[in-house]
Amino acid sequence: MAKVYDVPADKFIEKLAGHLKNDKKIEPPTWSYFVKTGPHTEKIPQNKDWYYLRCASLIRKIYLHGPISVAELKSKYGGRKQRGYFLAHHVDASGAIIRTGLKQLENSGYLVKKPNGRIISDDGMKRADRLATEIHKELIKDVPELSRYS
Repeated sequence: MAKVYDVPADKFIEKLAGHLKNDKKIEPPTWSYFVKTGPHTEKIPQNKDWYYLRCASLIRKIYLHGPISVAELKSKYGGRKQRGYFLAHHVDASGAIIRTGLKQLENSGYLVKKPNGRIISDDGMKRADRLATEIHKELIKDVPELSRYS
């Protein structure tokens, strides 16, 4: 059985976002259609499903690095802020986006809140590993010489 470590991040996040889109407990907030993801960005996200991608990315990041706090996630999702002629500085991402995503993921059973941060729940780990196994089988099926090893 493949783990989240074994599959490419972009394929895992994209497929998990599709699953989260079908989950009734995860809904983008009303303000998510016109908000920037942080002070370092100039425009709103162009992808209409960006909120589901961010939630899927949160699950993967907590799976790999948990327990992790909101402050650490804000730092990881932050970026460089250009300040005209001055040197660019790192600024943190929006905390409201991360907090609402984490709360919805907790309600849907993917995450558990602990005193030192959020960790992935047993059910969330099971769902993520099952999805990673599907992706791994698809990748092996595309390469004929590797299909005999599965």
